[in-house]
Amino acid sequence: MAGRITKSEQQLKPDPKFSSKQLARFINCVMLDGKKAVAQRVIYDAFDLIEERTKGKPSAIEVFEKAIENVKPRVEVRSKRVGGANYQVPMQVNRKRQQSLAFRWIISSARADKGKPMAARLARELFDASNGEGKAMATREQTHRMAEANKAFAHFAW
Repeated sequence: MAGRITKSEQQLKPDPKFSSKQLARFINCVMLDGKKAVAQRVIYDAFDLIEERTKGKPSAIEVFEKAIENVKPRVEVRSKRVGGANYQVPMQVNRKRQQSLAFRWIISSARADKGKPMAARLARELFDASNGEGKAMATREQTHRMAEANKAFAHFAW
């Protein structure tokens, strides 16, 4: 049944080190093949690298939260079929999808970089995103540009 309400929000436990539900969800997104301990180690190592780079000010969790906030898209384009033609209609993005997209873009851009350990790639991407640069931010900007370019079709929004 699509659109069914689940209890995943209440069942999610905060991560053990920083007591953050947002970070716990991010760990779950990084996790591959059910190996949560590996995902936690990768993220905590990335946070250690961020701490070294910023020398504790701001803290790694603050850098993480700022990065997620910066990467969250406000609008996106969705395909809508009207009279035999497909239009890219710009639409507002709800809060949960904003977070999901931000996580996905940061993780995929970190995984796309090859040659370094995942912790180093993730640390770099989070640090860049918190400063408003990097591949994840480029993806967000591209999404916003597409929405701006297709603003003329906004009246097709449903």
